[in-house]
Amino acid sequence: MTSSEPSATDPSLPGTPLPEVSRVPHHIEPKNPRWIAPLALVVSLLAAVAAGWALLKPAPDPAEASAVSDPKAQVCGVFDTVSRAVSIQTKRAPGPDLGPVTPVATEAIAANARLSMSGGASYLLSELPSNTPKELADEVRSFAGELNGIAINALAGIPNDQEPQAGLLRSAEETNKKIVELCKE
Repeated sequence: MTSSEPSATDPSLPGTPLPEVSRVPHHIEPKNPRWIAPLALVVSLLAAVAAGWALLKPAPDPAEASAVSDPKAQVCGVFDTVSRAVSIQTKRAPGPDLGPVTPVATEAIAANARLSMSGGASYLLSELPSNTPKELADEVRSFAGELNGIAINALAGIPNDQEPQAGLLRSAEETNKKIVELCKE
């Protein structure tokens, strides 16, 4: 018999008996164990207790959270890294044999210099512990502000020999020297 021929048990054929169906209800036991619902209730209660505890727990003091055991060493290490990055990126020059891509290379180098100043300023401020000695912290904040100002002026196309860029460059150099001296003490 092929698949296109009807079988003898095909209910669509005349004379084929219909399958018997029971009209008596049958009780079927669920396959899931009965302990799942109580377990879910316990887990949800534990989650609610944990959430309530977290809500009522006093928040840590932000000043204590950012305090470190040796703030001067941390700030001076970060300052050294930022100073080296800015120095390296601002002293780069395109190679002599770049041909027609020299303007593109020059712009890429300038972009890295601006990025080193802006990123360095942000990094200095983000890594400044709350318990840093006041004089050092003030100088670091000032230096970060000067770096940001220099970077944005460079983005605006203000030449280094024109104000306010020239003044910011002089001020940043002086602040840099002060921080170096404070880190030596």
